[in-house]
Amino acid sequence: MRNIIWLLTIVAAVAVLPGAGKQSTIKRLDGSKLASAEIDSTVTRLMHAAEVTGVGLAIFDQGKVVYEKPYGVRDKEKNLPLTEDSVMTAASLTKVAFAYMVMQLVDERILDLEKPVYQYLPKPLPEYAPYKDLAGDPRYKKITARMLLSHTSGFPNWRWFNDDRKLNINFEPGSRYAYSGEGIDLLQLVVETITNKPLQDLMRAHVFEPFGMTRSSMVWENRFESDYANGYDEWGRSLGPERRPKADAAGGMQTTLGDFARFMQAVMEDKRLSKRTHELMLSPQIQILSKHQFPPMDKETSEGNKAIRLSYGLAWGLYWTPYGKAFFKEGHDDGWRNYTVCFEKPKTGILIMTNSANGEGIYKELLETLLKNTFTPIEWEGFTPYDKLPPREPLKQHTVVAVDSKLLDRYLGRYGDPPNLILVVRREGDHLSLQENDEPKEELFPESERDFFSKMADDVFTFEVDSRGRATLMTLHTGGKDIPLKRID
Repeated sequence: MRNIIWLLTIVAAVAVLPGAGKQSTIKRLDGSKLASAEIDSTVTRLMHAAEVTGVGLAIFDQGKVVYEKPYGVRDKEKNLPLTEDSVMTAASLTKVAFAYMVMQLVDERILDLEKPVYQYLPKPLPEYAPYKDLAGDPRYKKITARMLLSHTSGFPNWRWFNDDRKLNINFEPGSRYAYSGEGIDLLQLVVETITNKPLQDLMRAHVFEPFGMTRSSMVWENRFESDYANGYDEWGRSLGPERRPKADAAGGMQTTLGDFARFMQAVMEDKRLSKRTHELMLSPQIQILSKHQFPPMDKETSEGNKAIRLSYGLAWGLYWTPYGKAFFKEGHDDGWRNYTVCFEKPKTGILIMTNSANGEGIYKELLETLLKNTFTPIEWEGFTPYDKLPPREPLKQHTVVAVDSKLLDRYLGRYGDPPNLILVVRREGDHLSLQENDEPKEELFPESERDFFSKMADDVFTFEVDSRGRATLMTLHTGGKDIPLKRID
């Protein structure tokens, strides 16, 4: 019964939307044509089968949007349809928009890709609090903007994936590919320093305004409240929108299907970049031999992607096919799964944006059916098709218990490892809330005097107290791991 209701919800949401498709048929890579009705039936069938809440779809041909349409809902509880203007989290699609701005600075000779980035800063890099961990490793002086954009700096994806949650350099900078959000954030510091402008202003001037991205921003804006999408986890629980107050070049951009489709057109049309710089951005900087993209430091290699010459350019992944070179980028965040790929010569491509953690499960069939693209390195990307995934584990059941407010108060405070990771615990009436850095608050409910759980995730937190009854430690139990977080104050 639940699946029937869910399918009817998707179909109804599509039916009430205006016809956003630009053409009644589209031409695919192999020259064959596909009717818009077949696109609709494919998307709705896959959304139902994979339990994907909403999908924004744009298809490009000869550098133009020829089909653009939202499917499903932006808010399941209110049954609000996803629209072309619904603000969604770009996740790591942010990186390519940021890189496009950076390459304009290269054109303007404000930034040199080959110059070690520490030389742009007024003080040694380890004297900046987020980079103090690098003080004993002089290799940071070798890292250039080219390395940061091509993910060859040696940084981990994020420092908190390390056992000690400290930033480190894992290999000789420039020697291999390993995806790193940390590297992009360092480049953000550099460009904000040399331009003396915040990232939000730089992106507005170089990307958003020139390309007509009127509902895009690096921070949450009040005007987005009229039409935004909630993110949803694997079980369909709402994670809400990401109302970020600070700009993050690695994944914080808020955008829409229509806006990012306009950005992709700009990339294909070489707008605001010199021909030389545009070609450099989409030229291979490093060959990729890893078997999987994640975890980045996994040393297992494979010959499986040599046939497509899998490599990385400047912020874009690259591969070659009988239809020529393709450039691609994925975006993955809690409750958000996005993907885009374009073929350079025919200027044919696709943009898929979803507000569901199950979104990656439909990529393969969408790419193969709608684009006739059978070349995407699905296994390397980790895009397991929905029908090949293991059975989803049932949610653990929790029972809320009443806890005296005085007991709750002793847990209030800050935990973590400043300045990189700070979690603030506050009281919300009869329960607690937790806020990690600038992320949205997560409500925590007591199931005992010391154990608290989230209704929006599988996280469980246990507080330790000293002989005086003061909390000294909070342990996060998630994904089979126990992560201790010391109290700061």
